[in-house]
Amino acid sequence: MFALRVGRPVVDAVAPSVRLQTRNYATLKEIQLRLKSVNNIAKITKSMKMIASTKMTRAQKAMEIARTFGRTQTALFSHADTKSADDARTIVVTVSSDRGLCGGIHSSVSKASRQILEEKSGVEAIVLGDKAKAQLSRTHRENIKLSFNQIGKNVPTYAEACAIVDTILKEKTEFDQAIIVYNYFKSIISYYAETIPVYSEAVFTKSGNFAAYEIEDDVLENLQEFAFANAIYWGLVESHAAEMASKRSAMENATKNAGEMIDKLTLTYNRGRQAAITNELVDIITGASAL
Repeated sequence: MFALRVGRPVVDAVAPSVRLQTRNYATLKEIQLRLKSVNNIAKITKSMKMIASTKMTRAQKAMEIARTFGRTQTALFSHADTKSADDARTIVVTVSSDRGLCGGIHSSVSKASRQILEEKSGVEAIVLGDKAKAQLSRTHRENIKLSFNQIGKNVPTYAEACAIVDTILKEKTEFDQAIIVYNYFKSIISYYAETIPVYSEAVFTKSGNFAAYEIEDDVLENLQEFAFANAIYWGLVESHAAEMASKRSAMENATKNAGEMIDKLTLTYNRGRQAAITNELVDIITGASAL
C-alpha cells in the first residue's frame, strides 16, 4: 500500500511533461508538412497563372480578328431586317470547354442556355465542351441532340468550326434560327453570356430588305453555311479568351490565398517551436535546481 502511494506522485509528475512534449512535437511536424504542401501548391498555381497569361495574349489576338468577321455578319442580318417567326424551329449551340479551374465561366453559358430552353418548347441543344454538357444534362438531358469535346486546349481555329458545322448538317439538324451562346470577353476581369443569331436560307430570303442584295440562288446555301461556321468560330474564340482570363484570375486568387495561408502557418509554427523550446528550458532548469 505504501509502495502504491509512493509510485503515484512520480508518474503524475513525469507524465504531463512527456505528453505535452509529444503533443507539441507532433503538432509542429504536422504544421511543417502542411506548410511544405501549401508552398508546393503556391508554386503550381503561380505557374498556371503565367501559362494562362500567355495563352490569353494569343487568344486576344485571334479574338480581335474573329470579332471583325462576326460583327460584319451580324450587321448583314441586321441591315436585311432578318427575323424569325415565333414558332420557328430553333437550336441552341452552347460554347464551353472540357476543363475547369476557371471560376464560373461555364455556369454562365449553361444558365443562359437553360433559360432559352425553358422559354421555348421543342428547342434542341448542341453543346460544345464537356463542362456545359454535364450541367445541362441535369435538367435538359432530353433536349441535347449533339455534343462535342476536346475543345479549348489551344486557340480554336476556323477549321474546327467548319468541322462542327459539317457534323451538325450531316446529322440533318433542321432549323430556322440558331442561337450561339458564348462568353463575351469584356475585360481581363469581366465577361458575360451573350448570343449570336444565325438564320437559315429560307428565313434569310424572307427578310424585309433582302431585295437590296443581289445574291444568286446557288450562293445562298454557301452563305448560310459560312455564316453558321463563322458565328461558331467567333463564339469559340471569344469564349476561349474569356476562359483564359478567368483562369488567370482564379490562379492569381489561389496563389494569393496560398500566400496568406503560408504566413499564418509560419507564424503558428514559430510560436509552437518557441513554446516547445521554452518548455524544454524549464524542464532543464527545474532538473538542475533539484540536483
